[in-house]
Formats: sequence, C-alpha cells, structure tokens
Amino acid sequence: MGRLCPDLVAVEPFQVLSPDGTLQPGEEPTLSPDEVVTALRLMLLSRRFDERATAMNRQGRFGGFAPASGQEGCLVGSALALDPGRDWMVPQYRELPALVHHGYPLERLAAFSLGKADAARVPDGVRMLPLQFSLAAQLPHAVGVAWGLSLLGQPGVVLAYCGEGATSEGDFHEACNLAGVLRAPVVFLVQDNGWAISTPRSRQSAAPNLAARALGYGFEGVVVDGNDLLAVYAVTCDAVRTARSGAGPTLIEAQTFRLADHNMTDDPRRYRRREDVDAARLRDPITRVQRYLRSLGSWTEEDERAMADSVTGDVERALEAAFALPAQRPSDLFEHVRAAVPSGPLRHRGEIVGDGAV
Repeated sequence: MGRLCPDLVAVEPFQVLSPDGTLQPGEEPTLSPDEVVTALRLMLLSRRFDERATAMNRQGRFGGFAPASGQEGCLVGSALALDPGRDWMVPQYRELPALVHHGYPLERLAAFSLGKADAARVPDGVRMLPLQFSLAAQLPHAVGVAWGLSLLGQPGVVLAYCGEGATSEGDFHEACNLAGVLRAPVVFLVQDNGWAISTPRSRQSAAPNLAARALGYGFEGVVVDGNDLLAVYAVTCDAVRTARSGAGPTLIEAQTFRLADHNMTDDPRRYRRREDVDAARLRDPITRVQRYLRSLGSWTEEDERAMADSVTGDVERALEAAFALPAQRPSDLFEHVRAAVPSGPLRHRGEIVGDGAV
C-alpha cells in the first residue's frame, strides 16, 4: 500500500508588504517608489473604470463585463514583470489593468462591452490574445504560443491568466501537462479570489493549495499573497526568468478576493457573508500600496486627489471614444471567418442586409 504524499499541507502565501503597508521582516522592496506610484495609477484606473462601467450598466447604457476590484494587486504586479516588446499576455476576462499596461487601449476594452467587436480588436503589434469567456479555453492556446516562440528561437514568455474556477476544467489540466512536457516558456497565473461565481474554493478542490498541482505536471508551483503588489511582482519576475532561461513553466496561485460582482448578472450578497467581504476590504491592495507610499513620504492627500482626477479623466475620455467608435453591422456576421465568403452565405447576407449580394 502506498504512502500519502507528505507535501499535502497548506502553504502560507509569500508576502513582502503587510496589509498595514509595512515591509515584512527581512524583505526588501521589489519596486522603486516611482515604479510603485506608476503601478498605483493603473490600479486606480481599473477601480474607477469598474465603478463607472457598473453604474452605466445599471442604467442600461453599458454591456456586461467582469470587474477587477480587489484583484488589482495581482494583475498589475504580474503585468509589470513582462516585456511588452517580446512577451505575450493571454487573458481570461478580468484583467483590465494588466491589458492596458501591455498595450491594449482602454477605449477598445470599453468597445468590447458595447458589442463593437471590430473596434475592440487587439491592435497590430500588441502581443496579446483576445478576451474570452469559456473558462480555461485560452490556456491550451497560451501553451501553443509559448511552444511557437520556442520553435522560432524567440526569447518571449507567455503569461496566461485564469481564475481558480478554471483549474477545475479539463483545458487547464491539458495545458499544464503539455507545458510541462515541452518545458514551454509559459507562466500560469491563477487568480484565486475564493469564488467561481457562487461556488466557493472549498467545493472545487481538496488540494490544500492549487499551486500544489504543478508538481504533477513536472514544474514549480508558488503561492503568493495576491493583494501584495510587491510580492506578486517578485514571484512573477522569478517565473518569467525561469521560463526565459528554458527551464520551463511556473504555476502561480495568487490568493486574493473579488470585492465586486462576478459580472453584471451576479448578486454576491446571495452567497457571500457580509463579514467576509468586510474582512477582505481590510486587505484591499490599493489601500496597502497607498499606506506603503505614505510611509516613504511619497504619497500625500494632494497626490491622491490629483491622481483621482487624472484617472477619472482617462476613464471618461475612453468611454466617450468607445461610444463614438463604429457599431457592428448585420453583414459583419459573415466576415472574419473565411478569406472569401461562399455563395450560400453570400446569398444569405444579401437577403439579411439587402445589399444585393448573390
């Protein structure tokens, strides 16, 4: 009879910055004060967009989207570890500040929620795959991109995002297994926010940490405090260096908490306890960074007001630009599938839009 694996114990997440904004004993800052201010701006931009887009959705003026509120630390910290000029980002659907940092314009993200698919396309030259909503379906593609980079001898690394709910999907297993076999230059970052919509983490897996699954795929797993910008940046930098050196993938479990709704059709008050949400707000990644900067003398109330005005202006301009972008036409349904539309669909297009096509 075999033995139980002795490693099946919970691991405390790596942390550099405590919730009160102080450095953990023995830890050094992984970003300069100016870099932290830059990161904070991305985090505040994302939070402001969530607030504005949610209000507009409630008014019937904006489509569905997934807020990133509460998860900005793991998104920005990981994105800063990439080189946008050579590395790829593969998102799920809750990664707004990471995508903006990597080169995806905010107005195009807004256009996505307005149903303007052509306007929302990833710009040429931005190394990123599109948003998608089928859990974990992007992960095999991320491994494919990483494998392609290896075959071409290019130094790029792929950072693939997903939530903890995606780790229950077959695509997650298949992607991790293939990545391990190929030693592909890919980093899997799992945003463990505690809930796959209304399903708690405890009902998804008996594993003490999701990062422990990496051992079965033949590579390293790391658990990090996902609300700690500095810690996420540090572990992602390590993972990117590992991948770039040819040593293979890393699975990062960033333990965080979704402060907002899962999406615009969700009411988390029906399944989450108020006291749990209140406790999570005490670990807000934005507040933690602001406290840290204040302790350095690099953040004042005047700075806070100025940045709030600045990001609000950016969000308003992006939304205005998104509404001005061209809407989809009925005939677009027939585009972007084949180089030449066959005669049957071409005839149907003419019948639907009355453009005379036969």
